[in-house]
Amino acid sequence: MTILISIIVAAIGIVVGFFTGVQIQKKKQAEENAKQNKSADEIIQRAKREADEIVKDAKIEAKDIVFKAKQEAEKEMKERRKELQLVEKRLLTKEESIDKKIELIEKKEELISKKESEYDRKLHEVENMKLEYENMKIKMIAEIEKVASMTKEEAKNYLISMMEAEAKQDAARIVREIEEEAKKEAEKKSKEIVATAIQRCAPEYVGEIAVSIVNLPSDEMKGRIIGREGRNIRTFESITGVDIIVDDTPEAVILSSYDPYRREIAKMTLEKLIADGRIHPTRIEEVYEKSKEELNKRILEVGEETAFRLGLHNIHPELLKLVGRLQYRTSYGQNVLAHSIEVAKIAGLMAAELGLDEKMAKRMGLLHDIGKAVDYESEGSHTAIGVEIVKKYNEPPQITNAILSHHGEEEFKYIESVLIQAADAISASRPGARREVLEAYIKRLEKLEEISKSFEGVSKTYAIQAGREVRIIVEPDAISDDAMYTLAKDIAKKIEEELTYPGQIKVTVIRESRSVEYAR
Repeated sequence: MTILISIIVAAIGIVVGFFTGVQIQKKKQAEENAKQNKSADEIIQRAKREADEIVKDAKIEAKDIVFKAKQEAEKEMKERRKELQLVEKRLLTKEESIDKKIELIEKKEELISKKESEYDRKLHEVENMKLEYENMKIKMIAEIEKVASMTKEEAKNYLISMMEAEAKQDAARIVREIEEEAKKEAEKKSKEIVATAIQRCAPEYVGEIAVSIVNLPSDEMKGRIIGREGRNIRTFESITGVDIIVDDTPEAVILSSYDPYRREIAKMTLEKLIADGRIHPTRIEEVYEKSKEELNKRILEVGEETAFRLGLHNIHPELLKLVGRLQYRTSYGQNVLAHSIEVAKIAGLMAAELGLDEKMAKRMGLLHDIGKAVDYESEGSHTAIGVEIVKKYNEPPQITNAILSHHGEEEFKYIESVLIQAADAISASRPGARREVLEAYIKRLEKLEEISKSFEGVSKTYAIQAGREVRIIVEPDAISDDAMYTLAKDIAKKIEEELTYPGQIKVTVIRESRSVEYAR
């Protein structure tokens, strides 16, 4: 309202100033006219009258403006008063509700204080009852110890031992029932998948040995291979790293080396030298380098062809070279490339049956033993070397997990890794797939029987099925039916920890009770 009055006063000042300026202007004009005209006084009088009329009109107009402003201000004041009255009513209502809430809170506080006092009283009673109970317990324990002739700790240990034995029997029985139910559902399907995969993948194996035979056109060639004072054969052996055995075998010499890759290069070199007829140290070195380049090309072609046959793409060329090099590497007499291809096919077929990534399973199977391509040249296990290789060529993490997990060096992170381990065991343990040294084989069987017989309650042990199964006969009085299941688990676990073996070993525990009587 103060602002409105200020605006009105300013407006009146402007109007009065305006008319005063007009009056002054007219006076100046009148004075000028007085100089030029004799009737100047009349003009001045007329101007005064006009100015007075203008001032009167301005005052009247100003009064009207002030009157209107007062009316608007009174109207605004009435509206403000109504708003204030509404606010006062709301505040009164809130004060009343707050008062009611305060009363309720006070009543609740009174109830709480009463309940607290009652709770304290009951708590005190409970404490007294606890003291009485403890005293009674002590008296009862003392009486029981007198009657049982056994201390508290002795009785406690006795009960614990009884409970542990019962719990173990119950646990073994429950685990056996659960596993039997699971096996009924899963065994049939798993057998179908594995059998289908093996039937659809039936590669042929040719056992390789540590020597290669090179045929000669005649026995005269042996002398040329040896050279004057043996210089040719010494040069050949130093360059190739392969021993030449020249014996009484007609029209043939034998190349001996534990490395099939070097032995193959040496064989190609010797065959070319024999075909060419020129055998001397310089020529041996030249032909060796050419044979090495030729074999490297052939290795890459083998790797590419293998990947193509398996339907695998985007494998680094250097990695394909290593895949081809597996053709000249054996493990227990089994060709590693043929083994890797078989693992890839079996794993791929099982993955397809289970609705998994078939191509990834094949890729994992093909590269799971890639470290064996260069394990003769590098230090460390073939798994550690393989991991370095696949990481170098940016293979996915599934490949790394397959390399480490198929020998138990890492947990299974992908379902396909489990398939790789199964396929590897199938390929390795298939009859005729691998050979072992007789002495190592016999020692493994003896160790297998020794581990099985080290458990309490075992009467006899027999390693059968070429070490793929061990049968344990237990004493029926010492081992119960439920304990048999736990014993089989413990023996299998100990075999896994202490023995290294291809494939898997079946542990069979046999418990037999006999009652014999004679009719006379």
